[in-house]
Amino acid sequence: MTSQSLLLRTALALFFAAVQPAFGQVAGSGEVNDSRQNLIRAYPEMLERVDGDDLLFRDGTRLPFGGRQKDRPFEAWLAAPTLDDIFALPYPTGDLVPPAKNQDPGRARPAQLFDKMYGDCRKGEVEQHLTTIRWLPRKANQPLRVTRINGVDRKLAAISTELDALPKRFDVYLHPVAGTYACRVIAGTDRPSAHGHGIAIDIALKHAHYWRWSKASPDGTLEWRNAIPIEIVRIFEKHGFIWGGRWYHYDTMHFEYRPELLP
Repeated sequence: MTSQSLLLRTALALFFAAVQPAFGQVAGSGEVNDSRQNLIRAYPEMLERVDGDDLLFRDGTRLPFGGRQKDRPFEAWLAAPTLDDIFALPYPTGDLVPPAKNQDPGRARPAQLFDKMYGDCRKGEVEQHLTTIRWLPRKANQPLRVTRINGVDRKLAAISTELDALPKRFDVYLHPVAGTYACRVIAGTDRPSAHGHGIAIDIALKHAHYWRWSKASPDGTLEWRNAIPIEIVRIFEKHGFIWGGRWYHYDTMHFEYRPELLP
């Protein structure tokens, strides 16, 4: 073997040794691991750590992450998401841009996780954790019931304070609030609503747009519509609430506490 051949083989061996971990890695596994850690960072009062493929609560409860279900039909995926599916669709926080088809980040809500954290309202487990905050105390002073768990009440009170300071032109979008806690399912489904966990708020009913109220085009696509100012959206997102206006299946009055999806 010539010295040139030996050098070439050595170089190739070093190259493949360097790239082998990437070739052997399951696609997206690093992203999945980061997402799992986001859950721990988002809910430190409730969650202790990631333990293998399980989520470990501080009380010792374990829930399997379950992996991502990339090949399931959208509606089936949405009806029974795993914990990993929470992060399958990244949540955008930039300017208002119409979402692509079926881009609904945050609509995947594994019931086993949220029932464990906040309780199942159908079993009477949520109301004992509810408290009342005053919404826009200067402008409206409307009482709202939300959960104390994970500091949701404190976050919403902070949002209220910031919104209360906005110029008068924003008032029509902010009060009266259409609703917070309500033990119900999502319209058209048998899945529990985020309102049933005490972590959601609907604003601006008269100025809201909702995909079920809109007529789809002949090919079945939805035309995104919105009237909620970005200034309001950014204040909610700053405090850990995602917005239904970021969804293809839009619900522009809706905000819910989902800090795991936000930076």
